[in-house]
Amino acid sequence: MVNIIWVTMTVIGILFAIANGTMDDVNKAIFSGAKEAVTICIGLISVLVFWLGLMNIAKAAGLLNGLSKLFQPLVTKLFPDVPKDHPAMGFILSNMIANLFGLGNAATPMGIKAMEELKKLNNNENSPSRSMITFLAINTSSITLIPTTVIAIRMNYGSEAPTEIVGTTLVASFFSTMAAIMIDRYFYYRRMKKGGGRK
Repeated sequence: MVNIIWVTMTVIGILFAIANGTMDDVNKAIFSGAKEAVTICIGLISVLVFWLGLMNIAKAAGLLNGLSKLFQPLVTKLFPDVPKDHPAMGFILSNMIANLFGLGNAATPMGIKAMEELKKLNNNENSPSRSMITFLAINTSSITLIPTTVIAIRMNYGSEAPTEIVGTTLVASFFSTMAAIMIDRYFYYRRMKKGGGRK
């Protein structure tokens, strides 16, 4: 579906440019955009490699295990349907910690694995379970302590203080996560009430 949307937008844009006689501007934008994308990617790779390296050091030092134990009571309450020793719980915790440090690219594979394990717990049904919906809401909002990717982009564009967004990002992501949890719980209990207590 996403591919169809992108192709449709591209075709409409090209047809509009032909009709207005601005194809030269479109060509320039394509090539300059491609060059800029490569530059940004190189800058992002360097920062992400640095933070992923720190994550590996933290893992070897036992810091990530400590953070997992710290978050486990909270995660257990958020996902009461998931057994504590189930693989899904480990992937959920890893995903949350990666998002905490702004490593969205590292968090994505763990998020996919968490969803796969949650689907197994849901007997591989096509309809999402309570835990799958909760995880999606939290993963989308996700509290971010260090917005690594955004800092890297700001550095690439010559920001004088690329890290000045850390405080505001932490506050904004905290409130967005709290809002996501409250909305998730509201609709869950509303559905339970309508269904006579059935999940």
